[in-house]
Amino acid sequence: MMCMIKEEYLLCPMCQSKTMLQIREDTELKNFPLFCPKSKQDMLISVKYKITTVIKEPDARRRADNQRK
Repeated sequence: MMCMIKEEYLLCPMCQSKTMLQIREDTELKNFPLFCPKSKQDMLISVKYKITTVIKEPDARRRADNQRK
């Protein structure tokens, strides 16, 4: 018999809103570039056992340069 693995939306670690990604209990991500459409921030994250860890946030100068384009 197959087990049903529940999928959930990955929440942004900054603003706690839903991102476009869905993860399962057994999902593992390393150095994954995540973009939050609500807070308009991108960051590097790792996910293991549904626990999200922010590895690196972009610096303020880089975000300002991206907004000018």
